[in-house]
Amino acid sequence: MTHAQIDSTVSHPLAMPMLGTGTFRLKDQAAVDAVLMALEEGSRHIDTAQIYGNEAAVGEAIKASSVPRDELFITTKVWTENLAANRFEASVIDSLTALQTQYVDLLLIHWPLKDEHVPMADYLLSLKTMLNKGFTRRIGVSNFTNAQLSQAIEILGEGVIFTNQVEVHPYLVNTKVTKFCKQHNILVTGYMPFAYGAVLQDELITQIAKKHGVTTAQTILAWLRQQGFATIPSSTKRENIRSNLATAKLMLSAAEIEAITGLDRNHRVANPDFAPHWD
Repeated sequence: MTHAQIDSTVSHPLAMPMLGTGTFRLKDQAAVDAVLMALEEGSRHIDTAQIYGNEAAVGEAIKASSVPRDELFITTKVWTENLAANRFEASVIDSLTALQTQYVDLLLIHWPLKDEHVPMADYLLSLKTMLNKGFTRRIGVSNFTNAQLSQAIEILGEGVIFTNQVEVHPYLVNTKVTKFCKQHNILVTGYMPFAYGAVLQDELITQIAKKHGVTTAQTILAWLRQQGFATIPSSTKRENIRSNLATAKLMLSAAEIEAITGLDRNHRVANPDFAPHWD
């Protein structure tokens, strides 16, 4: 099953736009404004999560935009505290209520549990139940290592996990995980594409950007896209949102992609104390 061939029980599912709009750290009216701006500029893929505390704001922005629901691709993620069977479904229903939608297009496990006080088989089967009930059109994971992905594939079977959302940017290429995902036809969704701005100042990327007459941000987004990765940058500035969306026209050479990949220095931005033992 390829990424374009989703569960046949879903009628004409919307393909996931490879460039999405992230909402991490956006709260209240700032989240409403950022999502509304993104939708006005043409973004149709919105990424949120239970732990972000902004699902209601995202829902408000979507409603205010008047963009038809069937033109949108909405992702949310189940937080670790809701992985137990007695909380999982209720938390998803709460998310749908906040988002003002009957379903999401993609539902993810936000982080794997380090101590497995809820066994992975239990929460992944709960995730699959959400798919079966129509609360989501696709399911996936986030921040899973290769060992955890292998375990997840054993539990759910090949072709069920749509994406693994992991940190990917020029300073953290995450090659072992991205190669494993490709081997199993799991789409890589790279978050933190700018590493909190660290890579935007890189000299090599700046030189490549100047050569093409584009921004460093556009260069990085093209680098991700041309490797087949989805990504979900966030911004509160309309000009940046517009610029990000314009990257679809930018094509880097193979040599430029290789040069940017060579900047890898295992610089990980998202590394909480509950994170798994990374590959």
